[in-house]
Parts: sequence; C-alpha cells; structure tokens
Amino acid sequence: MTGPVLPADGGTPVGGGPVTGVDPLAVLAPDRAGGRLADVLPSALAVLGVPGSPDPLGLTSALAGVRRIAVLLVDGLGWYQVPTAAPYAPTLAGLTATVGRPLVAGFPSTTPTSLVTLGTGVAPGAHGVLGFTVRVPGTDRVLTHTNWAADPPPLRWQPVPTQLQRARAAGVTTTVVSRPEFGGSGLTLAANRGGDFRGAVGVDQVAATMLAALSVGDGPTLVSGYHADLDRHGHLSGVDSAPWRSAAAEVDLLLARLVDGLPSDAALLVTADHGQLDIPVAHRFDLDTDPRLRDGLRVVAGEARVRYLHAEPGAVDDVVAAWSAVLGDAARVRTREEVVATGWFGPVPEEHLGRIGDVVVTCNDTYAVLASRTEPPMASKLVAYHGADTAAELTVPLLVVRG
Repeated sequence: MTGPVLPADGGTPVGGGPVTGVDPLAVLAPDRAGGRLADVLPSALAVLGVPGSPDPLGLTSALAGVRRIAVLLVDGLGWYQVPTAAPYAPTLAGLTATVGRPLVAGFPSTTPTSLVTLGTGVAPGAHGVLGFTVRVPGTDRVLTHTNWAADPPPLRWQPVPTQLQRARAAGVTTTVVSRPEFGGSGLTLAANRGGDFRGAVGVDQVAATMLAALSVGDGPTLVSGYHADLDRHGHLSGVDSAPWRSAAAEVDLLLARLVDGLPSDAALLVTADHGQLDIPVAHRFDLDTDPRLRDGLRVVAGEARVRYLHAEPGAVDDVVAAWSAVLGDAARVRTREEVVATGWFGPVPEEHLGRIGDVVVTCNDTYAVLASRTEPPMASKLVAYHGADTAAELTVPLLVVRG
C-alpha cells in the first residue's frame, strides 16, 4: 500500500465529506476557486517533465521522482456520491479522506464534454464538445457524441491537440485503456488521440491492462483509463440503489488492485466526469407533450438537465418567454449570449457558437426536461441525470496516490 499525498499547500488532506459550506443543489459559479478537471493532465505532464506543461494542481513536489502515471476516470463518481458509496467502497472512502480533494468538472457536467476537457486540458468552448448532443451548425442534424464515428471528422470538430499527443511528442509512452467498442470512435479521437488504445472490460481486465501498460519500458509513461459502470447503474436504477452499490463495490476493487500494483516510481490519479442526481417523477417536464414548449423550435439538443433550443428565425424572444413561464423556478432560461457571458464555456470561437442553442435551459434543484418522442425512449425512463451546474453534478474527486 502507498503513502498519502498532501495537497499542494502541504496542509491537511481534504476529507471525503461535502465541500465545506456548499449545498449539493447550490449552483456553482464558473470562477469558483480550486482545481479543475482540465488541470489534471497538464499537471501530470509537468510531473513527467514534459516541457511547457503548467502544474496548476501543484503535483510536482508531492510526486517528485515519479516516472509513471496512471489516470483513471470513473464515470459518474461525483464528490458528493463518495459518502454514499463509502459503506460499499472502503478503499475509495479511505483514499478520499486521506489523499482526496474536490475538482470542478466543467459545464455542461456530462460525459463527452468532461472526457474531452480532461483529454485536452482546455475549457469546452475551445475544444467544441459542448454537450451530450449538439446541433451540427448549418444543418438540422443532432450529433450524439457517444455514438459518433467519422462524421463530422473528429480532428476538425475537435481541433485542440490532446495532452496525450503532447506527451508522446516529448517521448512519453502513452496508452488509453477503455471499452473495446470505443476504440477509434469520434469521442476517443477527440479526447485521447495520441495514445495506443487497449480494449478492456470489467475490473480485472481494466486493472491488469492499466498496470501492464504502466510497467512497460524504463522511460516516462502515461496511462489513461476509463470505467463506466457506476454511471450506468446510477442512470438506470438511481444513486444508492442495489445495482449502484454493487457498481461502487466494483470501483473499490478496481482502485485496490491499481493501488496495490503500482510500481515504486509510479502514481495513480483518480477522478471523474460528473456526479448524478435522482430526478423525481413530479419534477419532470416533457417538451414533446406540451405545445407551449414546442412552439417556435427548429432543433432541440442537449440533455434533460441542460437543453439547447434552436429557434425558428425571429422566435428567440418568444421561446424564452414561453419556457420561462412554463418552467418558472425549475430552470434558468437564457440566450446563448447570456450563457457564454457567464464564463462557463471559456472563450468560444465563432465556429463553435452554433453548437450551443439560441436558448439554453439549465435546470435547478432536481428538475429535468425530457423529450419523450424525439429522443430514444430510454432517455426519459432514467432515474438519475446530470448536466447542470449544481455542486452535486459539477464537483468530482481527485485522489493522488504514489507507489
């Protein structure tokens, strides 16, 4: 077993409880102090000596002498879910209490956006993967980033070089470990091009494949791994359901195997893409069954907690008024310009602006806006959702362990 790594200021490690003074359902501001998911790989590259890599997380002193780094992203493991998982995940709970700190994932708090934010080290506005689904500008087509192959071309749609590309160019051996079906996908190329892809399914394969890749050769090494099951069971059955608890126990087993197998000159960084919230049936609107919410719309994208509404010409003000009247305090209904001005996306180049709706609807508290007829039926039957800017959705852990 390995020793704890202190925060950059050398103080007491952050415990596994809620972020001090923040209600899980409180809306976070984009200028919230503290580390960000986008900081993880640049800081890892700084530890490995890649020239020009900043270290916003302050890892270089704590990880002095480390030549190999494994980064594991656990889909759906929000900071606020860790205490819920703790009875079934003692390794996770112990690591969070001793070597954990919270990070802010970014907005929207959804898997494709966060994976590319992690992989590129930049804000969503720059990399352009601005939601779970987005409109392809100039068309009425909605691109689902998790079912994306070669159209639009990944390297054109997401033009920012990845941190794995930077690492490889500097002589670092780079590997990506994820589910076999994700190899060569548009999302994998957008987030992780520059790494040799290795397919792995289940805790045993993921752990073995990551540790094998971490131990190859004598030079600097970076391995990026992904585990999806906790998120899937949260969506299907709810946070703290029996299937979710079993998935949390599997995450714990994965962490224990990775920690126990770390070479002496290696470190493990564990993080996530978002948290999750169970959404009560009474808090669900359906834009496909309410004519007031369909009027004036040309294309609907986004997801249940953050809707991107593309209006017919001249209908933006009417759409804002109608959605504001129907949703009331359940959501904030703003124009694209207003949301971009908040700073959550970072700077957004002209070519990416059209991927954001003319109107952006961000749900408050535990509300959601479904699209029961225009989206796959299962999307309206989920128990837990994410995507908005509450602390429970945006705040993810960073665990730092060295061998």
